[in-house]
Amino acid sequence: MAKVRKRTLPSGEVRWLAAYVDGSGNRRFKQFTKRKDADEYLVKARRDVQLGTHVPDSASITVKEAAKLWLIKCDEAGLERSTRDAYAQHVNLHIIPLIGAKKLSQVTTPAVHAFADELAKDRSPAMVKRVVKSLGSIFTEARRRGLAMTNPVSDAKVKVSDKRRSKRPAIPTKAELKAILAEAKGKHRSLIVTALFSGLRASELRGLRWNCVDLKRGIISVRERVDAWGEVGAPKSEAGERDVPLAPMAVNALKEQRLATANGPDGLVFPSDEGTPLNHQNIINRVWKPLQIAAGLYTVDETRRDENGEPVKVARYTFHALRHAAASLFIEQRLSPKRVQTLMGHSSITVTFDTYGHLFADDEADQTAVAAIEARLMKSSGDLP
Repeated sequence: MAKVRKRTLPSGEVRWLAAYVDGSGNRRFKQFTKRKDADEYLVKARRDVQLGTHVPDSASITVKEAAKLWLIKCDEAGLERSTRDAYAQHVNLHIIPLIGAKKLSQVTTPAVHAFADELAKDRSPAMVKRVVKSLGSIFTEARRRGLAMTNPVSDAKVKVSDKRRSKRPAIPTKAELKAILAEAKGKHRSLIVTALFSGLRASELRGLRWNCVDLKRGIISVRERVDAWGEVGAPKSEAGERDVPLAPMAVNALKEQRLATANGPDGLVFPSDEGTPLNHQNIINRVWKPLQIAAGLYTVDETRRDENGEPVKVARYTFHALRHAAASLFIEQRLSPKRVQTLMGHSSITVTFDTYGHLFADDEADQTAVAAIEARLMKSSGDLP
């Protein structure tokens, strides 16, 4: 029988004991300092027992313990190293410090909202969303193991306000792209040209092999990528496997590259001097930044000095800007949003619109449309009251 009774400790302090029987027929007890808290807990416990979702605190593991089990599962699933590292950071830097000691049975939907609110005090909205999503995955794994009966995150509607305006990607102008192409010389010219006209990610360019390049048809088949640690793997998602057409300039640049690289069909298109995948930071520091500075695409940081005592020149764009530029050129040619999604290897059309939606705007078509609306309205004005 479930009930709340008063209990006086040897110290003279009063406690309220919630007693009930769980789904397995075992007697359970939980102690509170206030009668109100004991009554509320008992109501919830009885309801959960009836629904078959009750896990007593004494039988529940902590969020920290559950998080470790989830990270182990991520390792076993063979997730990319960067993904596993990000999840580990969510756990170690955000989840464990705030709620790691809580029992899974103590984490309710209101508690999830409180957790998100606490995160939002000194973390970006994007980070809050990612961490809360990871917390939900922790509960999903705990349920799979029979360590939790519910997932309070699935019922939480976490909304984090971001007062900052959405930031559009920085895309070089056509004049800037021409300046970049004019300065792109030597053994890395083909890398820059291919990046601009294909829109491949840096990791996909670094993992590109000659057996995936059809110079006769002018097509690159994206099948592999090399991550930040030099590990070869599949593209970021299933959508990452795709065939991308090449502009004549890119085809010619790759033909020159083919003659300059002494390796077979399984060899890398853009290898290092040792024949290994190019290091991403080397591409940035030794190729991309110097190229922009040579093209005049930089700002001067007067607060910093180089080895010659001169103000440091800061390159204007990240290497990813070449991918954005490729997307903008695809869109300018009036390729459909779905086709752009395919060529860019986006996992969903939402990603395409979120990133490049503003580029699909057609002011001329919009003006024609509203003019047509006006004409139709005025033509039927006699029918208006």
